[in-house]
Amino acid sequence: MRIDLHIHTTASDGAWSPRKVVREAGRGGLDLIAIADHDTTQGFAAAERVGVEERVQVVPAMEISATYGRTDVHILGYFIDPEAPAVRRHAAEAGTSRDRRMREMVGRLRGEGVAIGLEEVLGVAGPDRVSVGRPHLARALVNTGAAVSVQDAFDRYIGDGCPSYVPVDVTSPQAAVRLVLEAGGVPVWAHPPSSHVDGLLAPLMGAGLRGLEVYRPSHSPAKILRLEELCRAHDLIMSGGSDWHTPETGAKLGDFYVDAFEIEPLLEAGGY
Repeated sequence: MRIDLHIHTTASDGAWSPRKVVREAGRGGLDLIAIADHDTTQGFAAAERVGVEERVQVVPAMEISATYGRTDVHILGYFIDPEAPAVRRHAAEAGTSRDRRMREMVGRLRGEGVAIGLEEVLGVAGPDRVSVGRPHLARALVNTGAAVSVQDAFDRYIGDGCPSYVPVDVTSPQAAVRLVLEAGGVPVWAHPPSSHVDGLLAPLMGAGLRGLEVYRPSHSPAKILRLEELCRAHDLIMSGGSDWHTPETGAKLGDFYVDAFEIEPLLEAGGY
């Protein structure tokens, strides 16, 4: 079984609609996927319906944005109830926070002499978006000629630590873990930054963290080994996914996948 438990759609900052994501996942040979949009489950219902047609199982999930100091920390909630009151409440709060953040980032860019307006960003995000994120801003910067590529936009303007970067101020990492539990899900720390693993892992486990996202195309063999060791040492579940957003990177859905045996405890926790 080929599995990818971290895919984004136009409900947040992905390039494709939930329907297209599922169809392309099927064409790419994936059997089970998680639609893990930022701070919303808006795309799940449509994805699930197409999944029945395409014979691709779709897991309800959400990637919750949290802040630790000035660092973004993301918690994946797997097998959550997409309509849980806690999920709906968080989605509304996050949407307001993300809109405020985007206005501030656009303002900072204009202060640096970069000609960009909020309307360009919202145009890139499109009518299906529930929240607006940095990939939307990066594409708008490319469209206006301020950057030559999405990566260039992140490297020069809006990546972590850049002058126009503003962290997402929605909730704390521990509160994000508790939100997932309240929604009946399994909380997993997405792409844990090496610089914060040692300091933040214990507090997150104290809040109820169940696992770490170990397997990703961007993780080096050394980092994968380190995360595997942490999971074994602390009895944590392992997860994996591509964190796919757009075909512009050259990566197709299905290019990266994990096998069921690699994440069997997580699948069992979700009843799969």
